[in-house]
Amino acid sequence: MFELIVFDLDGTLIDSRADLASAVNALIEELGGRPLPVQAVTGMVGEGAGVLVRRALRATSLDTVPAGALERFLQLYDDRLLDCTRAYDGITDTLERIASRGLAMGVLTNKPAGATERVLAGLDLRRHFTQVIGGDTPFGRKPDPGGLLQLVRAAGATPSTTLLVGDSRIDLNTARRAGTRICLARYGFGYRFEDGDFDGTELFIDAPGELLERL
Repeated sequence: MFELIVFDLDGTLIDSRADLASAVNALIEELGGRPLPVQAVTGMVGEGAGVLVRRALRATSLDTVPAGALERFLQLYDDRLLDCTRAYDGITDTLERIASRGLAMGVLTNKPAGATERVLAGLDLRRHFTQVIGGDTPFGRKPDPGGLLQLVRAAGATPSTTLLVGDSRIDLNTARRAGTRICLARYGFGYRFEDGDFDGTELFIDAPGELLERL
């Protein structure tokens, strides 16, 4: 049924909450603000680093984003990229078993490409993916379908034979715009939905290993 499986990164393949929050709070403190709880920062993740910085500063009453704030955040995050970030339990085994079925795999994330490559390499996950597209590429950021459709073309697949695995509303909208199927990871920290958000075509998993059953 499927020829290509495309994975979101944060909240789907990896749990990066602690490192993202640490970098955000380091920036806030440098700017004279009070740090935010990890859960609050987690709720701001998903639409790229620029959006995360704007939301975090607004939450600390710093309504104006100072010049260079995004660049400084990226530096702070780069220093913490793999301090606490880990692949979710079962991810490595799941990827190996998918590969054994001869299915192509890719990654589509709104995280910058450089940080994405470092995380995947540092966690020994990069070897599983033929192509990785970050949020700072010419294909745009999710929910723009450009990156997903590029992965489809590169794999020689079609939207109808492609499954996007993600944890957020952004992933759901990306799949719908690209015409692919979607599998939502209910274990991910971006999973915030209501019943009315679904049309009955979605797949769901509560742990990475369940993806094999959905394929």
